[in-house]
Amino acid sequence: MSDLHWKTSITKVEPNRVSIRGYPVDKLMGNISFAQAIFLVLTGEMPSPEVGKLVDAIFVSSVDHGASPPSVLSARTVASTGSELNAAISAGVLAISRYHGGAIEEGMKLFRTIAERMEKEKKSEQETARIVLAEMREKGKRASGFGHRIHSQDPRTKKLFDLAEELKIAGKHVRIARAVEKELENMMGKALPINVDGAIAAVLCELRIPPEIGNAFFITARVPGLVAHIHEEWTRMRPMRKIHPQDFAYDGPDEREL
Repeated sequence: MSDLHWKTSITKVEPNRVSIRGYPVDKLMGNISFAQAIFLVLTGEMPSPEVGKLVDAIFVSSVDHGASPPSVLSARTVASTGSELNAAISAGVLAISRYHGGAIEEGMKLFRTIAERMEKEKKSEQETARIVLAEMREKGKRASGFGHRIHSQDPRTKKLFDLAEELKIAGKHVRIARAVEKELENMMGKALPINVDGAIAAVLCELRIPPEIGNAFFITARVPGLVAHIHEEWTRMRPMRKIHPQDFAYDGPDEREL
């Protein structure tokens, strides 16, 4: 065997056969959702329909958030230059980082730290959150996943948590997120509600997703939205325009019922 030989446990490809984590892909097609397939390829385990429904809701929650986020402005700017689709998408994805979409990973690390301290020190969610946040404040660190530049109560947060409760997936990490929210308000003297990134972080902790791939859920969700903005830039706007980050107006359909 060559020294260059290596192994992978993700996908096996043979003539006329493709298996993902041991499941023939043609058997998966039409039988599981795209969200379930993503969970399978990332974790190696087939999720239940309940987990698949919750993961699907995570993707829907972040598919787009208007024309002003840095990822959209970046993608539109590159699209405006006449670049190819992959280049414009890449520009948008590269703008997703610590302060835009990256709060999921940081939020997951915070919630897991509190959960570990609770177990070790035998303290409640509220007490442990208070201790950890105080330590973070002394070090000049901020809690990711709380507060929003537009929403005082992010409607996506409530829906995700309600769905997690309904599907019996919500547990200690959702409770920890709520405890952090309360302690932040006590410390700051103002409300810093859990935003959608914080909600996703708590739910992904419940699903035992590694924090280091938490941001992949935001990136995966946001790519279709970026494509929509890129295509709109190509078809509605003149090339090489100066794109103002705030001076725009929505002219799509009025609110519709399902």
